Amino acid sequence: MIQVTTNDSVDAITTKIFSVPQWVKGLLKFRNTSVKVFGLKTDSKTEKPSPYYPIGSKAVLFKVSNRNENEIVMAEDDKHLNFRTSVMIERIDEITLVYSTTFVKFNNAFGRLYFLPVKPFHKILIKSLLKRYSNEKRIFSNKRPMQERLAELP
Repeated sequence: MIQVTTNDSVDAITTKIFSVPQWVKGLLKFRNTSVKVFGLKTDSKTEKPSPYYPIGSKAVLFKVSNRNENEIVMAEDDKHLNFRTSVMIERIDEITLVYSTTFVKFNNAFGRLYFLPVKPFHKILIKSLLKRYSNEKRIFSNKRPMQERLAELP
């Protein structure tokens, strides 16, 4: 979770977070080359950014499976694992909280084996993408803990 001051929509935030840098594109290319022999999906083509991602469209990298004005849930299913990743925003006065969550369901032992080396990269990647987005925005400067600020709300 990051705190930023922005009026960006959840669609704009999703676009900025999932518009990955070149080093990530390199990792995806390596991944696709490595897993193709196992018959796994290898489509990592990115779609052009959109001001709105309807259900069924591709939000930069992944297919939108559900959404509302504050959250976009993207999904990919394959024979080894299924995953869901979400970008959710919560606005509190001038602060926008941005959450990113990923769920993985293993379909078999190969899914667990596959995810062993992926998991550490995934954690680093998501933190890096969120940090990159927060650096583009003016980070909220109030030093008081979030609980204190929330307690003041009516």
